[in-house]
Amino acid sequence: MLTPAARSLPGTVTVRRAGCNQCRIGAMKFWVSTAFTPVDQYVHLARYCDEAGLHGLLMGDHQIHPRELARPYPYAADGKPIWSEDAHWPDAWITIGAMSAVTERLRFGTNVYIGPARNLLTVTKSVGTAAAISGNRVQVGLGVGWMKEEFDIQQQPYETRGARLTEMVHALRSLLAGGWVEHHGAHYDIPPVKIEPHPSEPVPILTGGQSEAALRRAANHADGWIGTSYEEPQAHEMLARVRRLRAEAGRLDEPFEAIMGIRSPFSDDLFARLEESGLTGILRDAVFRFAEAYC
Repeated sequence: MLTPAARSLPGTVTVRRAGCNQCRIGAMKFWVSTAFTPVDQYVHLARYCDEAGLHGLLMGDHQIHPRELARPYPYAADGKPIWSEDAHWPDAWITIGAMSAVTERLRFGTNVYIGPARNLLTVTKSVGTAAAISGNRVQVGLGVGWMKEEFDIQQQPYETRGARLTEMVHALRSLLAGGWVEHHGAHYDIPPVKIEPHPSEPVPILTGGQSEAALRRAANHADGWIGTSYEEPQAHEMLARVRRLRAEAGRLDEPFEAIMGIRSPFSDDLFARLEESGLTGILRDAVFRFAEAYC
């Protein structure tokens, strides 16, 4: 079992396990996925990760589990969701607010939040409030989604979700800025309004997805990209694709986060190779695996 670790320098992770030497993992940021965590464990998990020196928690997002799905789940060969119908999907921003209240340095984000399935102002209010409450320890990862039922129930058009997500990235930047804000685009039209509270610092906005359109959206418009889980060779391939698209967009000199799960065994050499390819964060789905895999 992990014991509380010393606080890490920004951008580093220090993990200590009972009976093992202190492990320093360079500049790589380590994120823990909260997917399928029972709702009564989130606050405890956040405290634990904060004390262990991990970088942050990323929350998944679904609002419903339909009895019948119109489209197959795209990340499983049989098209069936990998979670049970009773799996917990708590509201990301309410849960982040609760977790931020019991932590000091841990960051929070989403992997990924289905923004186009919701009203733009609802997304803005939720993200901005969580960022303000947490002391700017929030980033948002957005995705187009695949479950048509979520869009239909909330009367959000499914077929335009990609274009609306791209516009939402820019709209959120404007609407979270504070003061009198507005946005006028092809899909969203917000007159001058004030939306309070607002964050005192910009909220990083990342986007997910593996298609060429998704990678291009991240490279052209977002502050970073969130992938799924890969073996090392495929990870380098995906990172090279993102870098090529960023170069085409003339954005190689801008800060850019790249986060993904890595299925290869952890080592200092692995981290160095992935950092060289542009990876800034590794996502794992259980805290104990950091110690088991590395310490």
